[in-house]
Amino acid sequence: MCLAIPGRIIDRYEDSGLPMARIDYAGAVAAACLSYTPEAGIGDYVLVHAGFALQVLNEEEAQASLVELSRLAALMDAEVSPEDARDTP
Repeated sequence: MCLAIPGRIIDRYEDSGLPMARIDYAGAVAAACLSYTPEAGIGDYVLVHAGFALQVLNEEEAQASLVELSRLAALMDAEVSPEDARDTP
């Protein structure tokens, strides 16, 4: 299973000729390559997987993804069975 996480670009820079960014994931900051999303700028939200920004998102899409990831984390913390998870709003 692959999981891409939305984050907000807080800085852009180059590293060995590659466009890079510092990405804020709700307080955790990490680097990601912008080769697939060269149009992304500071303040933009991007969907990141394995250190690569794969898609630029608007803020609404990013926030909706973060809400769903929070729901998933809560279900995992509660150790809810997959059958019970379908019934969770």
